[in-house]
Amino acid sequence: MNDARPVGEVGRLDVRIKRKAFTAAAGDRRELLHDMSFALADREVGVLVGPSGCGKTTMLRIIAGLDRDFEGAITRPPGRIGMVFQEPRLLPWRSVEDNVRLVAPGIDEAALASLFVVLELEGYRRHYPGELSLGLARRVALARAFAIEPELLLLDEPYASLDAALARRLREQLAALMETRAMTALLVTHDLEEAVRLGDRIFLLSTRPTRIVAELPLGVPRRARTEAEVAAIVADVANRIALAS
Repeated sequence: MNDARPVGEVGRLDVRIKRKAFTAAAGDRRELLHDMSFALADREVGVLVGPSGCGKTTMLRIIAGLDRDFEGAITRPPGRIGMVFQEPRLLPWRSVEDNVRLVAPGIDEAALASLFVVLELEGYRRHYPGELSLGLARRVALARAFAIEPELLLLDEPYASLDAALARRLREQLAALMETRAMTALLVTHDLEEAVRLGDRIFLLSTRPTRIVAELPLGVPRRARTEAEVAAIVADVANRIALAS
């Protein structure tokens, strides 16, 4: 795997959601998202941070084109979209390797082997999802998303329900993969440290009807941030969230 980040443009992500509403069980229409507008520059990593139930997953589905019932417009980088859901969503009757090759049938052996090395999956190629821990299953989900070489990567709390040490290890693996591939990415997380370590721009969201209450560009490149800088940014974001509550 190359150490240098690839050159060349991928494309911007422009999100303009004027309104997203849904019909409640009682039959009334309730607004979920309101005037949600933001953009990510070419190869920028954005992070959505907000309270549970505010519509972060719905927003990712809209951006991915899986939910078209909204008012507004989405402009995506041209090309493939990779998405990592909260649950790994692996096919239980296929091996780890087959789960990855299913979405990327044209991937060559060298690229697949390199991906498995980074995610520490070399010894699990022939295992089935039922034989994997949750952490390993999440690595396979990441491998599947990266195998298609996406121009846009969407991640919905990929490390939820993992212990802190394992989540930290997987975060390092994700960062390594993003550094060596040209893509624009958007991540949903509740973990402020994860947001600061992985993101270039953080968007703080309100409760319903959800809107952006703060947009925080992180000027220092991810790999250049010191532990002290990370801690200071995390504290600043936490303070902004408290003030906005």
